[in-house]
Amino acid sequence: RCFEDGDVTHVEGRIDPLADAETIETELMIADMESIEKRLANIARKIKGGDKEAVAQERLMKSALAALEAGRPARTVTVADDDAKAWAMLQLLTAKPVLYVCNVEEASAATGNSLSARIAEMAAAEGAASVVISAKIEEELAQMPAEDAAMFLEEMGLEEAGLDRLIRAGYDLLGLQTYFTVGPKEARAWTITKGTLAPQAAGVIHGDFERGFIRAETIAYDDYTACNGEAGARDAGKFRVEGKTYEVKDGDVLHFLFNA
Repeated sequence: RCFEDGDVTHVEGRIDPLADAETIETELMIADMESIEKRLANIARKIKGGDKEAVAQERLMKSALAALEAGRPARTVTVADDDAKAWAMLQLLTAKPVLYVCNVEEASAATGNSLSARIAEMAAAEGAASVVISAKIEEELAQMPAEDAAMFLEEMGLEEAGLDRLIRAGYDLLGLQTYFTVGPKEARAWTITKGTLAPQAAGVIHGDFERGFIRAETIAYDDYTACNGEAGARDAGKFRVEGKTYEVKDGDVLHFLFNA
């Protein structure tokens, strides 16, 4: 919460977003410590049985527990590439990337305020992300027709809805992006991780697309919209064919050719 409003109570009776964030972090760290302590008690039996994965997990759990007991979240632990899979299997809450969402009053939705600035500064120092929204504005937008919503956003000095910014920030934080498929009756968005190659992107639709991949007919999103669709993009020379080593870009409009 990054706004002052006497009509909206706070459980602590004060407005201090940094303290709120610290409280949440502490609760998550305690949950992680409890989880690790329970697992350590159970994993000893697996180690005695010669389970090599259990040995690696015990080592990582002890590293995480040491950090947590020192008041640091699990994401501060340095993990070797070889341990990445075992580390992910621990599913620790404080090992996850962080996105701080600052809920401000309507007047500060476009610029933020002094409270959200403090959160942004803290996030930057942690290597985390932050985004400013006004829940009040989002509530109003949800009840408006698209045309009215666009006018309202302009009046508020906003280029887009806070929900859209939040979704994009979440995608960036998780290393995700979107590509599109467009047909005569339907256009669909597909989520992939950044760096995904064309065959694997095709596999998100169906495994047969990946196994029999031949090529991807590709139009960049900006070219697709500027040329009013596929036909215009072809006429403008913006249509291209990409092979198995093509790294799909955010917003690409793709048509996959494959052997059945």
